[in-house]
Amino acid sequence: MDNKSNLILGACIALGLIVLGIFINKGLQSFSNKERVVTVKGLAEQDVKADNATIVIDIRFTSDDPKSIVSAIDSRVSKISEYLRRKGYGDIKVSNLNLFDSKSYYEQKWNGERYVDVKKDRYSGSKDIRIDIKDVETAGEISNTINIDLINNNLSSDVNCSYKFPELNSIKPKLIEESTKNARIAGEQFAKDSKSKLGKIKTASQGQISLAGQFYSEEDAVSDTPTEPYIQKARVVSTIVFFLED
Repeated sequence: MDNKSNLILGACIALGLIVLGIFINKGLQSFSNKERVVTVKGLAEQDVKADNATIVIDIRFTSDDPKSIVSAIDSRVSKISEYLRRKGYGDIKVSNLNLFDSKSYYEQKWNGERYVDVKKDRYSGSKDIRIDIKDVETAGEISNTINIDLINNNLSSDVNCSYKFPELNSIKPKLIEESTKNARIAGEQFAKDSKSKLGKIKTASQGQISLAGQFYSEEDAVSDTPTEPYIQKARVVSTIVFFLED
């Protein structure tokens, strides 16, 4: 092989090594970029107001005579219903009688030294009266007024107010969209601080909707937890892993 052929062969080998080096370098850069990631969280919150409220008046009696329980409950229900109608609550609902037989006249209690048998009523019975309230903001006050009036009229019963909230799935898409947007903002800020560019999403996960309010206690505290019983704060946290690029 003459010198000219050797030069051509050497040039081809050198060129091949250069091209191979370029591809290897790009491959390493690509591999490096794919391994550089940032994990960020995005938070979205929204206050949810109750659709309506229900005032529940629970009427209970106990006795060894089931007939006396039925009579006492029916009398109390009649008097309370009459009071409610006078106050303008015409649409009231009364539940069926719930009568329970414990099949025992005694129960054991600790007297400080030992367990002793204590007389108890064998039977217990209950009914409840329900009133739907559309104005959820005044429902609690109405419930308190009814409770005081019943006490003053010797009709004491257990009065409570419960609230019905919208289906949370109806607001979940909006919360997820907002939490994802906030996660991207956090990722872009991190990329800027590290002199990188935010790449594509590697993995993403959306948490379940959590609630905070008077009737809920979450491990992760939310900002401005509502104190009104008719308001809950819905919360979603999205966790997203982004690739970082040079």
